Amino acid sequence: MAEEQADEGRMADKSGQGVVAAFGQSLKTLRTRAGMEREEFGKRLGYSASTIASFEQGRRIPPPRAIDRFDEVLDAGGLLKLWKEQLEKAQYPVFFQGMAELEKRAIEQLAYDTLVVNGLLQTEEYMRALLSNRRPPLDPETIEQRVTARLARQDIFDRRPEPLLSFVMCESVLRRKFGGKEVLRGQLEQLLLIGRRRNVELQVMPLDSEDNSGVDGPFTVITREDGKRFVYVEAQGTSALETDPKQAVLAAARYGIIRSQALTPRESLEFIEKLLGEL
Repeated sequence: MAEEQADEGRMADKSGQGVVAAFGQSLKTLRTRAGMEREEFGKRLGYSASTIASFEQGRRIPPPRAIDRFDEVLDAGGLLKLWKEQLEKAQYPVFFQGMAELEKRAIEQLAYDTLVVNGLLQTEEYMRALLSNRRPPLDPETIEQRVTARLARQDIFDRRPEPLLSFVMCESVLRRKFGGKEVLRGQLEQLLLIGRRRNVELQVMPLDSEDNSGVDGPFTVITREDGKRFVYVEAQGTSALETDPKQAVLAAARYGIIRSQALTPRESLEFIEKLLGEL
């Protein structure tokens, strides 16, 4: 079973790479047809010639807004825009693609984290520090691709209507200096900003807490617009997306208990401010 899943993952990876390569070839063909060199094309879009080359060679995936601009500048008549949905999926690791789709349709998301700051809350510098720590090492293009994808996910905070977002994280997450003290400082400052949003509840589980029902590790409960709930768990480059309604109900109940054991949102923001003062 594990070997079958690994084979499926490799096939999906190759499929995603094929989509990126095909888009790059289309971009190059349209640019050439328009009689523009990479340098001229890039200048009109705010990119270097080398970055345009990386898009055309399938080494990087451009953000959705850039694809819109490519289409306009090259007068492509929407041909490049047709790739946006496939490219958006391809930019995520295979194990996260299902979750990424759910996240776009979420009306509520509950996340308990014990190892690192949740991806929706990360600063760009923190993302890069985490991805640079991966072993075996990720190549620079993959890191850029995943940073772009993770930043795009943070549009969830500005979505209308606003989804309800709750995050509980262990104190240890807030003390790990991935990337150094300044990276952590910037990350804590971002948590304070996001934690004050009306649709966000951010809580800290203290290390000295005697009760913590999250002993089984991190997980996310996500509720779709049709009311259906899912449980997402990720570890070691693999993931599980639980669709059984019973398990989703139990996970949501467990999350409620964890929240009751953590510091309140007000106490949590004060705790983060205290940690900032110690840096």
